[in-house]
Amino acid sequence: MKAPMQDESGCELDRVLRCARSCRHYAMCKIDYLGSGVCASGLAKRFVSYYPQGRMDLYAALREGTIPVTRGALDIADGCNLCGKCDLQCYFVTGLRPTVVMRALKQFLSDHAEASGIIEPTVEDGFLWLLRGIVGEEWATSDRAIAVTYSHDPCPVATPKMPAYVVMPGNTDEVAALLRLLRENGVSWTARGNGTNILGFELSDGVVIDLNRMQDIVFNESSWSVRVGPGVSAFELQRAAYERGYRVNVAEPAALVCASIVCSGILSLFATAYGTSADNVIDAQFAAPDGHLFSLNQKNAPNLFAFCSSGAQSPGICVSADLKLHAMTADEAGVLVPFETLENALHFAKDCALRRIGFAIGVLGTEYVSSFMAPTQELANEVRGIFRDKLGIACLVLVLGDHYALHSVRKMGHPLIDQRLFRALNLGLPMLGNAGWLDLLAQLSRDESFSYLKAEGFAELAETALAPSPALLASAVDPELRAFHETIYARPEMTDLVWLNMFRITSSRVGREKHFFPLLIYLPLDFGLIDELCREFGAIAGRHRIKNELGFITPIDCGKRCIFEYDYYVDQCDPEDIGRVRLAAQQAGALIEEVSARTGTIRWLRYVLYQGFCRKENLLYA
Repeated sequence: MKAPMQDESGCELDRVLRCARSCRHYAMCKIDYLGSGVCASGLAKRFVSYYPQGRMDLYAALREGTIPVTRGALDIADGCNLCGKCDLQCYFVTGLRPTVVMRALKQFLSDHAEASGIIEPTVEDGFLWLLRGIVGEEWATSDRAIAVTYSHDPCPVATPKMPAYVVMPGNTDEVAALLRLLRENGVSWTARGNGTNILGFELSDGVVIDLNRMQDIVFNESSWSVRVGPGVSAFELQRAAYERGYRVNVAEPAALVCASIVCSGILSLFATAYGTSADNVIDAQFAAPDGHLFSLNQKNAPNLFAFCSSGAQSPGICVSADLKLHAMTADEAGVLVPFETLENALHFAKDCALRRIGFAIGVLGTEYVSSFMAPTQELANEVRGIFRDKLGIACLVLVLGDHYALHSVRKMGHPLIDQRLFRALNLGLPMLGNAGWLDLLAQLSRDESFSYLKAEGFAELAETALAPSPALLASAVDPELRAFHETIYARPEMTDLVWLNMFRITSSRVGREKHFFPLLIYLPLDFGLIDELCREFGAIAGRHRIKNELGFITPIDCGKRCIFEYDYYVDQCDPEDIGRVRLAAQQAGALIEEVSARTGTIRWLRYVLYQGFCRKENLLYA
């Protein structure tokens, strides 16, 4: 039997290729969310190609013959110094180790140089030079090695599109000039944030306008506002606000704030108190498709506060947004309330929202919670089984609030996991399945579900039984990464429910085992309707043999409605799995349309696209 091909380090090339093709495009390698640093060449060159995500895509494209070797490919590979930062960042959320791909990319190009050395010249036509005349020579390209890293995402229903050009404007005037040029020449385009929407909206076979150079953040604390450029990520904005004692309502950490608002509005657990869509926006500035500039507060501006139920076209490019700053208090904390049924969890979450208890509420499936807590997929699978099978937890309700809000939650009488106990459970996670621990829970249990949580001194008992520590949790990861993870988990914020949900750095773990395809809906917070959708989504997934789970449900509008996410999972390297998910997604979409027509109360994300600045009332009530 022929031995598998290996790279110079002895790693099987097929395994390296699968790693490269498994990049989730969550763009977490573009933000310094662990304090371990970001790829130096990415910070210098800015194109996604120069970040680990881009090199993963480039290697796969070269190996599969999608593109030829170009000078851009050589420059991208040379820019990597094999520092290993990408292993620390990517492993933390996806379990991948990209350094083997970075090394294989260098070897591939070295082998190519020895074999033929042919370098495909990049055609630099007149239109490229018109683009460069606006943004500068280094910020516009038609090199296939760069273009291919903007050509696809893991979404099973997205069609790959190779852009003819990629351009990175540096200011508002350049954005406006680009749009005028593209309009005059009839060239299609799309604006790209960090490409984290994972639904294919950032793809174009014309021009991709990457906004990552426009990273201004300007605070106006006297008016409780902050102005952000279109290249500012949620993590970077939240960090800057947090350092000043404020909070902003933002989406996933690597998502660019302006792009998130334009595409869908901000979807977060903080929507319970802070709202969604236009609720957090003071003003925004746009470059329209014809290149003229307008502000939302202008009387003659396009009415982006309206909502059209049949969908909308792109309003142009949001070049800045003025957002609200929210105050924080020193006594903020979080609790998790476990429930045996989704129905009871929804009733509790709705009651809290109706009574305005807490500033963030979320009904979380056990897939979400176990993935967020566990540093590896193997441990997450084990923990999820313990939650469901051993402890009887169907879902948990997260409530974040100040001392008074959490006092009210406790007065409601449900057993709960407070901040101290959560820290013990999280750092003691590898011991959660220990027979002695489970026996202890059985001994403390009474007639009420989860009654052991009310036992006097239970937190102390948990700390004794689980012996939680950063070293214990880090013992679950690859041996050579344990010291780093121990340092990370020694930080107080890494087990702080408020901080974790503000910065959301573990949320991408939900796509660790497989890429997830979210079905996102606004609908009444009604158990009958939600239960129907959960059952039908699950039945569709079952027929197509795909993994599926409840994601989260967040009450909004004082508990009258909610943001609901149900997730399908897809192996992005398996064409058969992709085909099954495509069929399931089509049938799920038809179901949503049918239920929407029948009830008149559902708003599917499909129709919210490009309407994220609309008034929440127009979205939910019209």
